[in-house]
Amino acid sequence: MGFTDEIWHVVSRHDEQPVGDITIKEADFPWLSGHFTPGPGFPAVKPLFDRELALLDRVNEDPDAWEAAYDDIVRAVTLVSPDGPVPEFLLHIQNDQAWFRWSDTPFPDA
Repeated sequence: MGFTDEIWHVVSRHDEQPVGDITIKEADFPWLSGHFTPGPGFPAVKPLFDRELALLDRVNEDPDAWEAAYDDIVRAVTLVSPDGPVPEFLLHIQNDQAWFRWSDTPFPDA
């Protein structure tokens, strides 16, 4: 696929500060994954990603808690492809790895 070696950006929604870059190493539709290089804004949002992953491990036990934690991430950051911001995404960051999926169109409100 054409995604390998692309660089995607994670940016703060609050002040547009760079949170980090993801260099795509694997494309396994619908997921992309790669190396995460933190930016200056990462320390402010790292606890959000840590909490989300901890809750993801128990998502079947408490899906509402995971959804609330993920909503905090969506309010804090945006994901930017080489073509520009994507309207919807599911992003996980752990240490120097990131994996995500995205949509070019907004999801309908539930």
